[in-house]
Amino acid sequence: MKTLEELMAIRDKAKANMTDRDGNGDSIRIVVGMATCGIAAGARPVLNAFVEEVAKRNLKNVTVAQTGCIGMCQYEPIVEVFEPGKEKVTYVKMNAEKVPKVVADHIVNGNPVFDYTVGAIVKD
Repeated sequence: MKTLEELMAIRDKAKANMTDRDGNGDSIRIVVGMATCGIAAGARPVLNAFVEEVAKRNLKNVTVAQTGCIGMCQYEPIVEVFEPGKEKVTYVKMNAEKVPKVVADHIVNGNPVFDYTVGAIVKD
């Protein structure tokens, strides 16, 4: 880059591809618990798998974010999915291998994978 115009073009292109942390009002948010308990339980590969799967599928209405402690350390790694107008879905004991199914079934097709949710774990 040699000119201010080139720099501004790069900035504009990056801004067009970015969404803010909360996404827009109609986007789906996937939040991965990344406190020390989550990281120790394997949350980092889960976070990376969600980012990769969302990018691979080119899902523009989905944001993946991280948060601190969600409060149920015994069920880590924990992932919460927030959809506008719907109740939050909390996935527990997640791993990277479960991510493609959650994205395909829940994020793309709107059918939560209840076998991976906190409700299924508490029943056992």
